[in-house]
Amino acid sequence: MPRMILKDHQWELVKDLLPGKASDRGVTAKDNRLFLEAVLWVARTGAPWRDLPEHFGKWNSVYMRYNRWCEKGLWTAIFEALSTDADFEYIMVDGSIVRVHQQGAPKKTQHCEAVGHSRGGLTTKIHATADALGNPLRLILTAGQASEYGQAQALIEGFQAEYVLADKGYDSDGFVTAIREAGSAPVIPPRRGRKQPRECDRELYKERNLVERLFQKLKQFRRVATRYERLGRNYLGMLHIAASMIWLA
Repeated sequence: MPRMILKDHQWELVKDLLPGKASDRGVTAKDNRLFLEAVLWVARTGAPWRDLPEHFGKWNSVYMRYNRWCEKGLWTAIFEALSTDADFEYIMVDGSIVRVHQQGAPKKTQHCEAVGHSRGGLTTKIHATADALGNPLRLILTAGQASEYGQAQALIEGFQAEYVLADKGYDSDGFVTAIREAGSAPVIPPRRGRKQPRECDRELYKERNLVERLFQKLKQFRRVATRYERLGRNYLGMLHIAASMIWLA
């Protein structure tokens, strides 16, 4: 199980970002490492919560705590705190589809929770922003059939980069204008039918493979590669855990 467990230097980087602290009245976060490693074990293996090894504690207690942290947005906050040292020479945006397991299918009385219906079954789409080193900066969920372009501006909002790299699916006057207004230069191949073709730095565009490799890294976590969480916020929690581990690597 060593591959599933945090290394000491990783724990040192993340421990102060977790809720709870030591005090004269006791230690309220003494089991934070064990809890974090329990969630990491589930995220990596894709195993049901009920199959959590006993030495991590009661599976239901671990799950309920994980659910509370998702509800409070703590996994997102941890990820954002770890991703502050990004390389903004350029950023890249892209999307990737994951299959939704039957356990993650929304109930009839439940909101769709970023789950889409298609011939291939239930799917969710992950929209991601990566920095110049291929590290994750932002993650957004939509239904699987949603257009990648629909989240384009949300993926770059607030980031100051020299260039923005994206495939031709993001080629639109609106997005190109938004990139330029943010002080960045678009590196997006023009669509074949474009009436006014734009120039594109083809050499720099080759670096866009880094965002595709980012999805490969995220999907090494089996709980990310297949969506088992019914609630969108809980699946996003798994994504942010995987993204945080990339920053801690």
